[in-house]
Amino acid sequence: MTEFGVLVVFIFVLAAVVIFLGVKSVPQGHEWTVERFGKYTRTLRPGLNLIVPVIDQIGHKLNMMEQVLDVPTQEVITRDNAMVSVDGVVFYQVLDASKAAYEVRQLEYATLNLTMTNIRTVMGSMDLDELLSRRDDINARLLVVVDEATTPWGVKVTRIEIKDISPPTDLVESMARQMKAERDKRAAILEAEGKRQAEILKAEGEKQAAILKAEGQREAAFREAEARERLAQAEATATQLVSQAIAQGDVQAVNYFVAQKYVEALQQIGTAPNQKLVLMPIEASGVIGAIGGVAELARAALAKSASPKAEG
Repeated sequence: MTEFGVLVVFIFVLAAVVIFLGVKSVPQGHEWTVERFGKYTRTLRPGLNLIVPVIDQIGHKLNMMEQVLDVPTQEVITRDNAMVSVDGVVFYQVLDASKAAYEVRQLEYATLNLTMTNIRTVMGSMDLDELLSRRDDINARLLVVVDEATTPWGVKVTRIEIKDISPPTDLVESMARQMKAERDKRAAILEAEGKRQAEILKAEGEKQAAILKAEGQREAAFREAEARERLAQAEATATQLVSQAIAQGDVQAVNYFVAQKYVEALQQIGTAPNQKLVLMPIEASGVIGAIGGVAELARAALAKSASPKAEG
């Protein structure tokens, strides 16, 4: 082989090596930084890219997809001096490859330690009851603080979740006793409230019954008074008619009064509680005659009332 042939082969091999070294294929979801003589110059996007061999070099290969970091368990002392064990997870995504590569060293380690420090800070400023009942608030506060701190690194923290909060065993037992006492207290309050409502309803029922009873007695008294009034009016009318008959010389009216008093006296004697046997002469014919006089008097009164109507 001549020198020319060797030169051609050398040039061909050199061109192949240059092409191999200068062509870079970046996979989807990743970005690579390019350094020229150790200084950052540009960032390679996913796809086929060209660099100057020997002069340019790949600095850092960064994953631009959302990633997750496990936060290991650590001890946290709360504001009320309770020690709890806490762990969690952090979701983050690199938005600026150059900042993530050159603004911080060991990005994952820095993000993890920053998160652990802020977990102790945020949870240490809260009471144990708040830690157990306000987990969403804790996650939100941690997200704001950590995301703000990692922004200069070209990183976006999307979520921080506290996975587990474990108080000591003796504290858990104490909380269980406290919860049981609280439930017993609520049960006693509800039972007392139920009895109170029952007594109130019973008193209301008795009150309504008394009102209805009083209303009934008042109605009965009113009707009884009305009946007595009507009876008195009837007796007054009868007395007036008899008096008019007597004034006109009708003897039957006198017999009516005598018979009425006679019957009333016999009724009083017969119903007296201290009398067992009564022996007295009774003229039955006189009583019957008096009753007959009453009938005659009634017929006369009816005849007189009918005569004015016939004339009209």
